[in-house]
Amino acid sequence: MIICVCRRISDREIARHAHAGMGFDDIQFELGVATQCGRCEGCARDVVAQCSATRPTANVSLATLPAKGPVWNTLAL
Repeated sequence: MIICVCRRISDREIARHAHAGMGFDDIQFELGVATQCGRCEGCARDVVAQCSATRPTANVSLATLPAKGPVWNTLAL
């Protein structure tokens, strides 16, 4: 669906940028959405908010050092 008629920007294009981690201000600068008449700003912000809310966050854990034990792949001299 076209969100910004002035720039012909669709909700899919806004969502693609939002899923890439861009916020509304970045998307506005990149695509030019809501920079002419401004009537689409509310809808565009809603699309960005919906994409940010449904985007899963990565569960990152730190790597641990291996337990001390025999050293493998060494040459005995």
